[in-house]
Amino acid sequence: MTVLVNHLEQCLRQLKLGGMLQTLDARLAQARAGELGHLDFLQVLCQDEITRRETQALDRRIRRARFEDAATLEGFDFAAAPKLPAAQIRDLAALRWLQAGESVILYGPVGVGKTHVAQALGHLAVRQGADARFTKTSRALADLAGGRADHSWDRRLRELARPDVLILDDFAMRELTPAQADDLYELITERTGRSLILTSNRAPQDWYPLFPNPVVAESLLDRLINNSHQLFMNGASYRPNKRPRTTTHDTRTKAG
Repeated sequence: MTVLVNHLEQCLRQLKLGGMLQTLDARLAQARAGELGHLDFLQVLCQDEITRRETQALDRRIRRARFEDAATLEGFDFAAAPKLPAAQIRDLAALRWLQAGESVILYGPVGVGKTHVAQALGHLAVRQGADARFTKTSRALADLAGGRADHSWDRRLRELARPDVLILDDFAMRELTPAQADDLYELITERTGRSLILTSNRAPQDWYPLFPNPVVAESLLDRLINNSHQLFMNGASYRPNKRPRTTTHDTRTKAG
């Protein structure tokens, strides 16, 4: 039996079936105890391999997404932010917008949790098998500008256009230069049919003056805004709820 098991382990390594290899001893013990029949034994070993591969694929997608935080909707304290549109956020969690190739715009004051929710929606999409990418809008534009300098612009644009979901954080923070407006136009046009998640401190109707060319602004923003779910996020800052908790010690001494 030991010889057969050793040979089986060698076969699993050769076939790169690491999930089966990791659980083989446990499954053999179940089979010896009569808990698994022949077909059951094979089925659970196959499921172990599928689970391992799915876990590895999820880990790869999360790394590629480059999230700033491991933000999830499960970890968001809606009770601490009662003014937020919780029902609408939970509706977005169904990801129907992703299946339809639509976008999401989260806008409102600083600190209300826009970036957390954006990343949480991206994390949900990744868990459903989609590819996502998170970046500050300023970094995306700087990256494309660098591509013009070293002639890698086309490659950099393709990288930003490729994911199923592109999260542009801090969108429309300041006025754009003509080159930045052109790059943003090319990026969003290239992503037609793929979803965007934008966070902004400004309402969408206030984005137009930030573009130096009104024609570019109309062409880009009308298409983007009219194909998006818009959520106004208001209320007190959510950031104090994310601060590390500190323990205060009673330093008073007893009177002697």
